[in-house]
Amino acid sequence: MSRARAAIIGGSGFYALEDLVDVEEVRPETPFGPTSDAIVIGSLKGTRADARPPERVAFLPRHGRGHRILPSDLPSRANIYALKTLGVEFVIGVSAVGSLREEIAPLHLAVPDQLIDRTAGRPSTFFGDGLAAHVPFAEPFCPVLRRTLYEASTHAGATVHDGGTLVVMEGPAFSTRAESALYRSWGASLIGMTALPEAKLAREAEMCYAILACTTDYDCWHESYASVTAEMIIRNLTQSVAAARQAVSLALERLPAHRDCPCVGALRDAVATPWHLVPQTTKQKLAPIIGKYVEQPE
Repeated sequence: MSRARAAIIGGSGFYALEDLVDVEEVRPETPFGPTSDAIVIGSLKGTRADARPPERVAFLPRHGRGHRILPSDLPSRANIYALKTLGVEFVIGVSAVGSLREEIAPLHLAVPDQLIDRTAGRPSTFFGDGLAAHVPFAEPFCPVLRRTLYEASTHAGATVHDGGTLVVMEGPAFSTRAESALYRSWGASLIGMTALPEAKLAREAEMCYAILACTTDYDCWHESYASVTAEMIIRNLTQSVAAARQAVSLALERLPAHRDCPCVGALRDAVATPWHLVPQTTKQKLAPIIGKYVEQPE
């Protein structure tokens, strides 16, 4: 099967990466069911800043082509697992978000550095079935990939905000005014529906993960702006998606040749269960994720 070192998970309005050439579609089988859609793999147009040949890049539309899958129903485990089997090390999630801060205006981009989980009932781990593991998640986004994404967005000419806390709500309905006011009182900057459990699963899979947030609205807290609607989101995304695509393309060209961030060894001290007690079926199911540790002597 084809391989890719980096992947884009495109959110609302970002259903394709148009700078790919020599493309093919793959549908990896996973123990967690099918992915959101076929994964498109191709080579990025353009010349890398360091003269390395273009690497293969994977693209997956998070909600499926045609936007068919609700946030609560996303097959996030299948999506991340499939990308891991393709050799992906870097994952950029592009997401439509609402702003909880005056200075982060609609059509701006943001690269958050923190998360608050307000989801409920979403499968958020690969582990279980006789294997307990607890990955560190104090810093939910890869610092290296986050910095690369911010600098690429700036170079693309976008108005981009560095850092901020993203609240991930369950949806699919938008916030009440009371909820929006509560999140603002917590000091949160953005609100969306899809960064979790993606970020947790990517950490378990030892993949570098960061979010490029495309701000479409002021949620419902701002007295001078209309409350968010789906139509508003799509209209504003249409205007900002070009900047997001350019930023993503530039970030892909600037990925480091070697990873030395904490994401690389996130599982090293996270597994609590002695390997000889883990069922063989679980070891086989999670081989792409835990394989390098299972082979180590007890």
